[in-house]
Amino acid sequence: MDDISDIHYGPLPPDSPYVKPFRFHYTQNGKAKSWDLLKVHDSVSIVIFNVSRQRLVFVKQFRPAVYHGLVSAEAGTDGTKIDLKKYPPSLAVTLELCAGIVDKPISWVEIAREEVLEECGYDVPVERLEEIISYRSGVGTSGALQKMFYVEVTDGDKVPSAGGGVDDEIIEVVEYSLEEARNLLQKGKMLSSPPAFLFGVLWFLTHRAPGCTS
Repeated sequence: MDDISDIHYGPLPPDSPYVKPFRFHYTQNGKAKSWDLLKVHDSVSIVIFNVSRQRLVFVKQFRPAVYHGLVSAEAGTDGTKIDLKKYPPSLAVTLELCAGIVDKPISWVEIAREEVLEECGYDVPVERLEEIISYRSGVGTSGALQKMFYVEVTDGDKVPSAGGGVDDEIIEVVEYSLEEARNLLQKGKMLSSPPAFLFGVLWFLTHRAPGCTS
């Protein structure tokens, strides 16, 4: 996963299917203002709990945006001056919920079901997926909508040949015990994880974890 080299930057092509930058103009209290925004896909995320082994199921993957955030202070404008020994790509391998973009003409819960199968290898019917909450991510740049789901899986739901992503995705499936998940929320913890991941873990420990009082 972190066998990465030949890092360099380039201009964003206008036909990018994922990101479209633009400038938003408006007038507030009589003053003209503008804000630079990104049009991106809405998305789903899924909190997965394996009841057979009492483990939360997460994914790990290399995130270029996280890596750029780590090295941007000293990288050249084209990215070719990055010291890969000082900043190994493994620093940008993130721990996340199973998730995916909404880019198909099917329901959000069906997209969530597909992501659970493609990324983590569990084949479950949509009826077992519970919608938790909807919220806006990237409120300063995109305001994209994300819906979070919850599903309980068993070892019997596992498809041996599935999981790890599709096409050229490289995704590692990992499992955490309840205690390991609680440790992720310790005060002062430093994680390369998105807020939705932390929110999902906290929601599970508060509302669905075995023994919780909610």
